[in-house]
Amino acid sequence: MTSMPKCRQVRLARHPEAMIQPSDLVIAETQLPAPGPTDVVVRNRWFRVSISTRLMADRDAQAVEGIPFPALSPGDTLADGAIGEVLACPPGSGFVVGEFVSHPFGWRDHAVVPVGQCVALGRGPIEPAAYLGHGWTAYAALTRGIRIRPGDTVFVSSAAGAIGSMAGQIARRLGAARVIGSTGSRDKADWMRADLGYDAAVLRNGGPLADQLAAAAPDGIDVFVDMVGGDHLVAAVGAAREGARFVLLGALTAELDRQGASIVAPAALDSFQLILKDITLRGYSADRDIAAFAEWIAWQRDAGLHFARTMVAGLDAAPQALHDACEGRLRGVVIVAL
Repeated sequence: MTSMPKCRQVRLARHPEAMIQPSDLVIAETQLPAPGPTDVVVRNRWFRVSISTRLMADRDAQAVEGIPFPALSPGDTLADGAIGEVLACPPGSGFVVGEFVSHPFGWRDHAVVPVGQCVALGRGPIEPAAYLGHGWTAYAALTRGIRIRPGDTVFVSSAAGAIGSMAGQIARRLGAARVIGSTGSRDKADWMRADLGYDAAVLRNGGPLADQLAAAAPDGIDVFVDMVGGDHLVAAVGAAREGARFVLLGALTAELDRQGASIVAPAALDSFQLILKDITLRGYSADRDIAAFAEWIAWQRDAGLHFARTMVAGLDAAPQALHDACEGRLRGVVIVAL
């Protein structure tokens, strides 16, 4: 390239006081740095908006041990999974100008990315949600974290979200007989049944979760895929059949706490029930099974899945999209198209 393009990027303006607001972020323009001998220059086409960004932006995040992503300070550029088109690449890199690559530097319109952090996706067409969505997280959880058995009844918390919107569909295709999900509104519940194939939904504000779950699964549940924790986890233990398997992927009760994001999500569980019902309870991160991603990409091509997503147009809309995602207003994976 004869000259490097300007780069617009979203930065943290200040630590949020409670729920992250669009005004906590700022869009800045800067000169893209010259690439090194092992760098790829990419024009981003899509990037993911993750609610975990709220925890990254928290004032106390740097002091908390165990957060699996870097804390943000004011002035830092946000980052998340992205898909872009190669504008320039070093000879012998294995990449080709004009092809798509995935990489971890979203929240900007251009990026200089080390070769080792790019994955070639070919020239398209591209379904961005297949790569940027969390279908592969759900797939890994249901094939490696625990395993679905034919005839299982599966309960998924936060079932309209990025992971949950895929977990119910994947569980069904792996042999589950009945799939139940939780969500925050009747509108989402109707959408889950109509588009995602859920058999029933329980509402977070629709009365005691234990009672709703008992009505939706009168014979109990075999599998619980949890992104919420708290009362959802307690209710799932009460509804579990003997030999139930729980896979815990997140704890939104902590991440989306209106008083401030944290990684502390207490829940009072009846340990006798865990013992008497022989419940397996496993915390799981798909990042430990990276090989599952390539398997997921191949598997999903013939699975007939509905890629649930909210598509947002333009970098300027990204701060509002993050706020709306954290408020639970959006469906599926949230993707910004550039």
